[in-house]
Amino acid sequence: MSKRRALVTGAGRGIGAEIARELAREGYHVIVSSRTAAEIEPLALELGGQAIVADMASPADIERMAAAAGSVDVLVNNAGTAISAPLHKIKMEDWNWLVQLNLTGVMLCTQAFLPHMLEQGWGRVINVSSVAGLSAQKYLTAYAATKHAVIGMTRALADEVATKGVTVNAVCPGFVDTPMVQKSVDKIMATTGRSRESAVEAMTVTNPQGRLIESEEVAFAVAFLAHERARGINGTCLVIDGGGLRR
Repeated sequence: MSKRRALVTGAGRGIGAEIARELAREGYHVIVSSRTAAEIEPLALELGGQAIVADMASPADIERMAAAAGSVDVLVNNAGTAISAPLHKIKMEDWNWLVQLNLTGVMLCTQAFLPHMLEQGWGRVINVSSVAGLSAQKYLTAYAATKHAVIGMTRALADEVATKGVTVNAVCPGFVDTPMVQKSVDKIMATTGRSRESAVEAMTVTNPQGRLIESEEVAFAVAFLAHERARGINGTCLVIDGGGLRR
């Protein structure tokens, strides 16, 4: 494991940062990427890895990142964002940005790093999707559309590379206790007048455990899928939501 290299996009905070730490603990040389140098440079120093500032909504940035990173054995497409609004109120520029970051960025990153994996006969592509990619909730139409598409891409590519020593999988968390989710909590409070406790409760009602998922739980799932002994797991979506999706 110590000779293998992993790249995590959107690693500046939240889920991405925890994935980077978990893979470093597993012995990977970890490359972290984010739009903000102030977030990833201390993390890279902490992990003894490499930081590359890049915007996954920018094809030029992805190309530059791939050149700076070189070959990797594990690619974690984690960068993404959400827009919460009724569909008829979503502006075209917001839709295009969401698709570019959540979907096209995943495709371009995978295109950039997959050839080396195929050449060496070993690799892991792990896409961070969402339970919104398998089901849906109101006001998340645009976000759900991109995450459904990521799962479709995951499954199709998994078949494409199944005999090449490469696996392609997705993790699908429910609401995770991250800065992005806390912004959603703030929005609920502002628009409804609810207390923070009530706003969080509204977001956890779909989780039978009655809580937000922790970033470290998602990171553990990613490290599991990256493991050598997970080679038989391909084209799957590992759901981490306390059991809510099965309802």
